[in-house]
Amino acid sequence: MSRAPLLPAYSAGQPEAGGGPDREYGPPAGLRQRPLVFAHRGCSSLAPENTMAAYKKARDFGVPGIELDIHATLDGKLAVAHDDTFKRTAPPDNNGGGRLLEELSYDEIRRIDVGSFFGSPWSSERPPLLEDVLEEFCPAMYVDIELKSRKTKNDSLPGLLAEKLKALGGTISSAVTVSSFNPFALRTFKKAWYEIRNGQKRKAGAGRRALRETPDIPTAVIWSADREVPPVLRYGLGRIPAGCDYLKPVCKQVNAFSMFRFKLEGRPVVPWTVDDLPLAEKLINAGCAGIITNRPQDMTGLWAK
Repeated sequence: MSRAPLLPAYSAGQPEAGGGPDREYGPPAGLRQRPLVFAHRGCSSLAPENTMAAYKKARDFGVPGIELDIHATLDGKLAVAHDDTFKRTAPPDNNGGGRLLEELSYDEIRRIDVGSFFGSPWSSERPPLLEDVLEEFCPAMYVDIELKSRKTKNDSLPGLLAEKLKALGGTISSAVTVSSFNPFALRTFKKAWYEIRNGQKRKAGAGRRALRETPDIPTAVIWSADREVPPVLRYGLGRIPAGCDYLKPVCKQVNAFSMFRFKLEGRPVVPWTVDDLPLAEKLINAGCAGIITNRPQDMTGLWAK
């Protein structure tokens, strides 16, 4: 059963595909250089997480990829932020009243200071929209978009993302991956992307094979043994209902046995969060396709070879 390849490369100046429904999607031209390196929420050890400053800092270091998190806002926008609220990353008097991001309009969100918690020089940082990040950094950098959703049905976030990526076009969509702790959100995204890209509904009962064959955008299920993760999803079983293309386990769960098993399944592995260069090299030598790190400034030797 085929899966979407992990990050097909986009060649600058490459002509678009010919006629037909795929016209606006440039064809893959090979793979991005391995190992893949994603700056976790940007260069979050040197700048406030999930801000344009953190992503620009990663770019300044030459990091090839970034990871970020998105929520659907009350007015259907895609805001970049990790937590369900801004209580942790914004001042008490300017955090949206502690409400969930889904209960805030983007007009409210764009006024929230998400930089001061990291230091006063960053007080001008505001939560960006996803499209602003992608248009600034893709396709020169690749981006892992994490869906922040706890819903198992009636979830608008996956469909909004599929629509936004379609609107942004193939130059950008070929430079992204989509991931989540929530296998149902991933499954919904793959179905929505399949229908949007192909201009037709996926047949009922098509099953996991049809989900895996959704072209262009690889998806990954994330997991760890953290108590916030439902017990059934703490050791990677979400990959089964998700129909995902690659895997994002916490680095502590990557070992020789798990790598052997995932290799048999044909799923690349990109563990998180790896902030030690010797550990990163060990994981890559064990067969991981890349890493996600808070400290990309310490990992330059991985991609600058």
